[in-house]
Amino acid sequence: MHSKDFSKISMKFFKNSTSLVAVFFLLAFLLLCFEIYIPINPWSKETVVFTVQKGWSDDNIAENLRKLKIVRGGYFFQLYAIMSFKHAGLKAGEYNLSPKMSIYTIVNKMAKGDVIRDKLVILEGWDVQDIGKYLESKNVCKQSYFVALANKDYSGEFSALGGPASGWDFLEDKPKNVGLEGYLFPDTYQIARGETCEDVLTLMLDNFNQKLTLALRTEIQKQNKSIFEMITMASLLEKEVRISEEKKIVAGILWKRISVGMPLQLDSTVNYITGKNDPGAKIKDTKIDSPYNTYKYKGLPKGPIASPGMDSILSAMKPKKTNYWYYMTDGKTIFSETFAQHQAAIYNHLAQ
Repeated sequence: MHSKDFSKISMKFFKNSTSLVAVFFLLAFLLLCFEIYIPINPWSKETVVFTVQKGWSDDNIAENLRKLKIVRGGYFFQLYAIMSFKHAGLKAGEYNLSPKMSIYTIVNKMAKGDVIRDKLVILEGWDVQDIGKYLESKNVCKQSYFVALANKDYSGEFSALGGPASGWDFLEDKPKNVGLEGYLFPDTYQIARGETCEDVLTLMLDNFNQKLTLALRTEIQKQNKSIFEMITMASLLEKEVRISEEKKIVAGILWKRISVGMPLQLDSTVNYITGKNDPGAKIKDTKIDSPYNTYKYKGLPKGPIASPGMDSILSAMKPKKTNYWYYMTDGKTIFSETFAQHQAAIYNHLAQ
């Protein structure tokens, strides 16, 4: 055989081999794309709650997904998790998964920690006992445990929640013998299943930290008041009146009373002591010896009596100046300039 003929045959063989290799890699690429991006059953209506246990590796997850027939093969799940550099970041928790989800979707869902979440609605005006009762009804933790947790001191360098408390500098002027009442910001929260009362408490404190902006903190300083005093006043407004404009008027009355040494005499503070919800506190209850009793002691009570919303906080910071010294409220708020007018308003209300 001539060398020329051998070269032709070699060239032809090389071209054929190259074509076969190209075809092989193309098929392998298509197979990879198919396994990663095409679900096992695009038309499935089935939803499965899949739990990724703490400490599971990507091969544990892949094998269990395969057993539940959510993916075709665990190998491609592992391969994509590694190729996307997400295999070490797949988060534990409960996930809503379906056979109509691709491996691509599932890996990214787990990498983001897009777990099943429950909605918690913490209402304005709730106190620590109310929040604890609600969390128990949601099977997060026992009411007594949450109340005990909220009454701990978190003003140290490291919090009892397991992390630095330096981000919660709004607690610095809070007396150590007063719990977190007033600082647990009322809002709607999304929590993952299995999250604890500590997690919820952290969420609420972090939210408070965000809501109380630098501008608001600066304004509080300008008024020569502490955050603790302002939140305590806001909690009183939250329990006393509902309408925003009335809150500002009542704030003006209460700050004015404090400035002249006049007792606040608020039924809401007595109710906080007794756990009752009376529109008018009983005379015997107003004689209870407690630092929260604003009938017996002048000035603000020992601490906040509820979780105030943003409206109450802003009203406490921006009170409206009026000639009023008294008010009574029972759905509708009636303001009075003198004690005689106040007594007449009460008499007329009772006569109705």
